[in-house]
Amino acid sequence: MGQLNHDPPLMYKFPVFYLLLSLLFCFCCTDVYAQKNYAVSGKVKDATTGETLIGATVRLLEIKQSAAATNAYGFYSLSAAQGNYTLVVSFVGYTTFTQTLALTANTQVNITLTANNTLTEVSVNANSGHEADNIESAQMGMMRLDVKQLDNIPVIFGEKDVLKTIQLLPGIKTTGDGNTGFYVRGGGSDQNLILLDEAVVYNASHLFGFFSTFNTDAIKDVSMYKGGMPAQYGGRMSSVLDIKMLDGNDKNFTVQGGIGLIASRIKVEGPIVKNKGSFMVSARRTYADMFLKLSPDSTTRNASLYFYDINAKANYHLNDKNTIFISGYFGKDVLGLKNNFETNWGNQTGTLRFNHVFNSKLFLNTSLIYSNYSYIIESYNANRDFRVTSRIRDLNLKEDLQYYLSDKHTLFFGVNAVRHNIAPGEISSSRSSSINPREIQSRYGFETSAYVSDEWRPSDKFDIIFGTRLSWFSLIGPGKINTYDAGGAITATNTYSSGQAIKSYFNPEPRVSINYKLTELSSVKASYNRNTQNIHLLANSTASTPTDLYVMSSNNIKPGISDQYAVGYFRNQANNTYEFSAEAYYKNMSNLIDYRDGSQLIGNDDVESQLVYGQGRAYGLELFVKKKVGKLTGWIGYTLSKTERRFDAINSGKYFPATYDRTHDISVVGIYKTGKRVTLSATFVYGTGNAVTYPQGKYRIGGITTFYYPLRNVDRMPAYHRLDLGITLDGREHKKFHSSWTFGLYNAYNRKNPYTITFRDNAADPSRTEAVKTSLFGIVPSVTYNFKF
Repeated sequence: MGQLNHDPPLMYKFPVFYLLLSLLFCFCCTDVYAQKNYAVSGKVKDATTGETLIGATVRLLEIKQSAAATNAYGFYSLSAAQGNYTLVVSFVGYTTFTQTLALTANTQVNITLTANNTLTEVSVNANSGHEADNIESAQMGMMRLDVKQLDNIPVIFGEKDVLKTIQLLPGIKTTGDGNTGFYVRGGGSDQNLILLDEAVVYNASHLFGFFSTFNTDAIKDVSMYKGGMPAQYGGRMSSVLDIKMLDGNDKNFTVQGGIGLIASRIKVEGPIVKNKGSFMVSARRTYADMFLKLSPDSTTRNASLYFYDINAKANYHLNDKNTIFISGYFGKDVLGLKNNFETNWGNQTGTLRFNHVFNSKLFLNTSLIYSNYSYIIESYNANRDFRVTSRIRDLNLKEDLQYYLSDKHTLFFGVNAVRHNIAPGEISSSRSSSINPREIQSRYGFETSAYVSDEWRPSDKFDIIFGTRLSWFSLIGPGKINTYDAGGAITATNTYSSGQAIKSYFNPEPRVSINYKLTELSSVKASYNRNTQNIHLLANSTASTPTDLYVMSSNNIKPGISDQYAVGYFRNQANNTYEFSAEAYYKNMSNLIDYRDGSQLIGNDDVESQLVYGQGRAYGLELFVKKKVGKLTGWIGYTLSKTERRFDAINSGKYFPATYDRTHDISVVGIYKTGKRVTLSATFVYGTGNAVTYPQGKYRIGGITTFYYPLRNVDRMPAYHRLDLGITLDGREHKKFHSSWTFGLYNAYNRKNPYTITFRDNAADPSRTEAVKTSLFGIVPSVTYNFKF
């Protein structure tokens, strides 16, 4: 937690870490010398497409405690003494695989599973693919979305949306319509680590939040961690949303897509070399701007309003031990009026990965990752033309290893190094413009980390995951750096050369999760996590905007730190058809950032002078009931929570509710399959209104009214609630062609949920003040035609 500018050897500063390593070594040696074991290992794939299956459960039936889940690349490893065993592999939605095995040496068994098309599954699966892993695993606060079932959850405009779906889970909140930003257990929207094939996505929204950047057709796996974050993840204080793209069908060429009211999409995938390599390319575009061309108004006809995104991935198996992957995402939004203004923004990511299997126990993944988010604002007005550009760019190298030491221990360890470059803004203009060109200096940072974690099963009752992550961040030159006092005044200015360290921070992040099985159908869990964050978002709105400003930890800004404690009770019923969980959490946050009242954040070279620093706390109870199998599936989630912030310069230093604080949050999802071809669905959401600041008085000078806002976030918006309905009609079965129609009704009872509430003088009586509510949507119907061949 301390701050280091001159780093002595780590062994003198962090004996706890070395004690942890020693304990891990002792556990390892105990198992190694206890008896001679052999390993059975391999990959688990889909029999039809060749896609590796993430989270499939592999067991040796004769050993009760023996179980392993396939990793992100479908790899598994189990150890046992010499003997005859029954190998059992299960995964949600697939027929269970069984094979007898005579284990006399290290053995490789690659497995293909066949989809069970007669089984109806709910859209959210906790933990991994085995039906009772929510009871047996120590992992807390983790949920996995079944991407195949997202078609059945109604969303706005009929576009399948990962971010809109995770907002239906307990502990994950949104601020309302037109916003893909989400808030997890009291953390801010920038405290969520969003990964697409390991690349960080800084702005995950299209069209100001009406769509997310993730085209569901291209997605293979979605894992959400809101508590008990594994040690291999770091850099954010609250949660991880880990999204992995499809590898591509390595057996046959397929084409699928959809045509909707305002957007269409298409995906092509197939083998590069059959059973050895494959590719996938998916594209999506909205065409609202094409409808604008029909407007009788010339200004509207010349407007631009669209986005597009492209996902691409390829892989090739060099041999049984080596595989390479390359993937990328390219997305862009364009909004503007011809000869007036234009704004465009977007993400670009690229990931190059190399998998190597050293032996039946040791697996390595090496990744080189590029991430870039940028925006451009242009104005073409006479005498005031200008162009504003900004970006945040990362280059990341990762080494992740898994060592399947024994049937009791699985080790995870690795290192990570990231170079950050943030260019806050450059303003350029023509000579005739009244705008003065200027550039806000770029900032450079270097962030490295190392982690080690052990999943230990000391008995058939206990499962423990414990480890730590060591994070080191350094702000580096070149640059002219100011130091500010508590009031925002400059106290010192120093100039640094390229590569020179300006300020460094070192933080250990210990993590532990414990599971104790009460019975075969119930368990209790507890976890503690420390997380730190060195990239911070500055915004004075809960809505995601393209001009959101990011800053790094510096001599003025300390790394954010969160400590989260959680306990939970988990139970399954009726042969694992029903799942119930209750999780309580408390999170303490320090070194939080907010802005002074009246601050100017955009285009400010001294933006750090506008900031104040404080702390936060969040606590709550999450209840979750899920039905997984049958004609009717779905879930009910409820969250009772409190989220508060405290800054010396705000509200007289007293705790106040965060903007996204909601006391009550309820979501109900139901999916009913009436037969082979018709699926009905509905979602209902209710939430306490967000905390807001209303004026407490006003005064008039020279006929101009100024409202008085003495305290922040002491009022509430009206409660938010909404009902969405959907129906999916599958076409008749054909050998090589499948089609369906999806109809949706967003906000079915036309609730006018407030997006903003503003205040103004009454026209007839200026002494009276009236509130003006703005709502984005009433009823929104949608229809989409989907096809695959």
